[in-house]
Amino acid sequence: MIGVFDSGLGGLSVLREIVARRPDMSAIYVADSGHCPYGVKSADQIIERATVITDFLLAQGAQLIVVACNTATIAAVEYLRANYSVPFVGMEPAVKPAVARTRSGVIGVLATGAALAGNKLLTLIDRHRGSVRVITQPCPGLVEQVEAGDLDGPITVALLREYALPLLAAGADTLVLGCTHYPFLREALAQIVGPDVVLLDTGEAVARRVDSLLPAVDSAAAAGALRWYSSGELQQMNRVGSCLWGGAINADALTEDDGAR
Repeated sequence: MIGVFDSGLGGLSVLREIVARRPDMSAIYVADSGHCPYGVKSADQIIERATVITDFLLAQGAQLIVVACNTATIAAVEYLRANYSVPFVGMEPAVKPAVARTRSGVIGVLATGAALAGNKLLTLIDRHRGSVRVITQPCPGLVEQVEAGDLDGPITVALLREYALPLLAAGADTLVLGCTHYPFLREALAQIVGPDVVLLDTGEAVARRVDSLLPAVDSAAAAGALRWYSSGELQQMNRVGSCLWGGAINADALTEDDGAR
């Protein structure tokens, strides 16, 4: 069994790639919607939440944990790997493939403020950029729009235009979706930037990594079983999560007592 968690519902974009690759796999998904968004939190706060959720997932029998959140990966994954014996798979924005794909020599990275403030992303960019110009763009408000289930409404479209159009004006022909919430905005973003701009995320790459580690994971849960938890409002989780997932979600509450076990 694997555990998957995110600050909210964005990690469903990663879980769907994992399940598409391995439909026989069992998983527990935790949406930390009661503490969303992570993008405005300090590294210490994110580490605290990641620790609470990891303890819960391990208590449920998870033998591999996917940190399906770019911000949490940047802030907490090294801490988690140093303090727990199970394998952790984190998110890495698709800077390397974007550098390989660009024709104009300019790429844009859409991410949360916390992700852009961390050294991990800057180091990744420096390692792979070569002669390519990499423009980073913080995107406040987008996570909240996805959490509300507003994927293409006027406010969401206005935010996407505000963040994407300056990147295109600077010559970017490839955009990195550097938050797991952003793939749910792909269709609306594609309408804005047009068919010649490439949009990249790393959900499929994470699914391949999980698949490579699964032979070492002895899952005792029923094949293909999925369980859902949220620290936020369950009705909202079930309503919006079901729309994003494309199937019914019936989540249980993740309480602080659950996380402390």
